[in-house]
Amino acid sequence: MTVLTRGAYAAPGTSLNFKTGNWRSTEKPVHIHAKAPCHAACPAGEDQQAWFAKMQEGHAQEAWLNLVTANPLPAVTGRVCPHPCETACNRAAIDGALAIHNVERWLGDEAIARGWEYPVDAPAPDAPAVAVIGAGPGGLSAAYHCLRRGLKAEIFEALPEAGGLLRSGIPRTRLPRETLNAEIERLLALPGITLRLHTRLGRDVSLDELNQSHAAVLLAPGCQESKHWDVQGAVPSDLHEGLALLREFMDHGAFPEARNVVVHGGGNTAVDLCRLMKRAGSEHVTLITASGLPGPGTDPDDIINVVPRELEEALEEGIEILDHATVNRLIMKGSKVTGVEVVSLKKEPGSDGRKRRVSFEGTERVLPADMVIPCIGERVDPEGLNHLLDGNYFWPGTPWGKLEDGVYGIGDARGDRGTVAGAIGDGAKAAEAAATYIAGGQDPQLDTREEMPAAGLNPVYYALSPRAEPPKVPPDARDFGTEIEGDIGRDAAMAEAQRCLSCGNCLACDNCWTLCPDNAVIKTQELASDGSHYLFDLDYCKGCGLCAHECPTGYIQMVPETA
Repeated sequence: MTVLTRGAYAAPGTSLNFKTGNWRSTEKPVHIHAKAPCHAACPAGEDQQAWFAKMQEGHAQEAWLNLVTANPLPAVTGRVCPHPCETACNRAAIDGALAIHNVERWLGDEAIARGWEYPVDAPAPDAPAVAVIGAGPGGLSAAYHCLRRGLKAEIFEALPEAGGLLRSGIPRTRLPRETLNAEIERLLALPGITLRLHTRLGRDVSLDELNQSHAAVLLAPGCQESKHWDVQGAVPSDLHEGLALLREFMDHGAFPEARNVVVHGGGNTAVDLCRLMKRAGSEHVTLITASGLPGPGTDPDDIINVVPRELEEALEEGIEILDHATVNRLIMKGSKVTGVEVVSLKKEPGSDGRKRRVSFEGTERVLPADMVIPCIGERVDPEGLNHLLDGNYFWPGTPWGKLEDGVYGIGDARGDRGTVAGAIGDGAKAAEAAATYIAGGQDPQLDTREEMPAAGLNPVYYALSPRAEPPKVPPDARDFGTEIEGDIGRDAAMAEAQRCLSCGNCLACDNCWTLCPDNAVIKTQELASDGSHYLFDLDYCKGCGLCAHECPTGYIQMVPETA
């Protein structure tokens, strides 16, 4: 009876006795599950490639379940996050980055509409309790992730409602209150989370008391105090600081009247204020920012820190933006501002070799202004935290937010986490570190895997497919209450998932198995679904590298023989 080998009859030259692996001298193939760049870039710690894979299989709820192992507020972040994952997406090198934020938003909205349950169990009755200061995105995330790790969470919030800056600092046109309320209420309804409102650290409860009554303390107070702003010592008598003005508008629905408005800053609050003031009736609104606008000539580290689509919409609405510039002088009539002198900035190396922005002499020009709004950032309210802040604006950023044994800092108060997604990621890390501390272990290990760059993929295996675009309210129809960007819908979300390249992960495409000239790749009898179903038989692999070259996702890589 004739016996078949892996790929041919047992004729001379193809026999298993002829071990072509003897030819191999320098490299061998290995499976390396590298990080997809979207995952590496996500401040919340989402593995977009993993939940897109569930979408590709048609399982939307399973995709959401995977997503919320990292981020419990996808209906929120799908709307407000700048989504650096899209900037990092390798699909941009082919035909356009994936519309990750649109799909994330759709999954979050589906979960709310269908009542999908978070994948957490109630903690044991005698489970340790963790105190969480602040019910903003960082605090809510920390409480949720404590629950995922079997801990109880008690949240202390100074305000009458949970949400923090999600509620007081983001306009309804970006984040409808119905969506915000629904997602927060679902999270707070989980057994094991307790919310205490109207409870301020330093007034109603002290850090020492919480250290005594709880197994760990996670601090997510946010940044509530405005930084001092002046121009050569001059300050208008009617100065309105950006975030405070935005909060006032959110509470009362009105702005002080102003014809010519200058906003000085470079974040989402600054852009939000520009757009709202324009809608409120201001004739000319100018944003002055030291950062640069996106474009081929701008250093990626110098681009204005604003949600890209919000920046595009601001330009559509007639907002003037002066980039690489600053306010050099206030022109005053008495104590009232009547104009500003603007000067361009350029980066010059200092004596230590580091580049710093300096004024570009000769570029001064004057703009009329009857209101100047500084949006230069906020600082932590030191009440109840003095010994941790030690006179600084923020506490230092460490991988797990550790400030002292059993005490961890989260979100904006760390000074380097100025996004909702960053605060959510901080909450997850702090909860993990606290759980490890309570169990008597050391700090967890960081994921040090390398990213899979676009150059590591084989793009010929991917068909061209246009990026899904959501509907938008046209500029002349935008108001104060209607959400501007719409829902892409189920069909577009599922189609968008099919565009994912699965960077650094096995597609079970069989390329390595079918194309190896020496049949050195063996596939198990089980249905192939990931790299564990493929084995390299080094007795027959001569190190030609064909499998690695033809791997669409870069999951197979050639490494030195000694590795």
